[in-house]
Amino acid sequence: MDPLGATWDMGKILVNLVPVAIGAAVGGPMWIIMALLLLRSNHGVAKAAAFATGAITVRILQFVLFSRIFGAVLDSGGESEMGLVYSILLLLGGIVLLITAVKTWFKETDPDAPPSKWVAALNRISAPAAFGMAVVMMFLGFKQWVFTLSAIAIIDEAKMGKIGSVLLYLLFIAAAQALMLTPIIASALTPNKSSKIVGVMLGWLERNSRAITVAVSLIFGVWFLSKSAAALRVVPVGNLILN
Repeated sequence: MDPLGATWDMGKILVNLVPVAIGAAVGGPMWIIMALLLLRSNHGVAKAAAFATGAITVRILQFVLFSRIFGAVLDSGGESEMGLVYSILLLLGGIVLLITAVKTWFKETDPDAPPSKWVAALNRISAPAAFGMAVVMMFLGFKQWVFTLSAIAIIDEAKMGKIGSVLLYLLFIAAAQALMLTPIIASALTPNKSSKIVGVMLGWLERNSRAITVAVSLIFGVWFLSKSAAALRVVPVGNLILN
């Protein structure tokens, strides 16, 4: 087991990064639903693309800011502190996801869900408004913060260099936004063929969004807690080694 701060091989990086990206992609079905609703409105591709761009913009800003913060901690020799930060992120994320699963199971509103007025207004808003809506949702969505910060911590700890870190984060963004970007790209390339598929996807997600939220929150909540517990169990705080 390599100590924190040693260069990880690509396999270990992906083993840790891929589940986080999957959680970010499927952990918020409302994001996909809103993108599909925008696609069905007038000038839908432009509006949905603006919505997706808003989310991606916030993820990039988060990377620019927190990669510098985490990198400064590692460069100053704070490997154990960085490991503790990562473990706390996993712990908090696991707790929040399990709470979300329980609340959603009992049909309470997802705290990351947008106001119902926003959803109702999707067919009337402009592309800039869709962009701004996504920015606000990303900044206020705690689950997405946890997934994004966890990905940044994994990448920074891997010490792949500036270019390698940027490429890994772009891979994370592509995976995290894949379920939103795929129907947007398909609608732009083949609008007639895609419209029916978009309708089917939207209907399925609206019927099953609660079940998806419960399942994803439960699975990744347990995964986050197990990773956090394993990291804290390997060595005492102060000389933390990631599992």
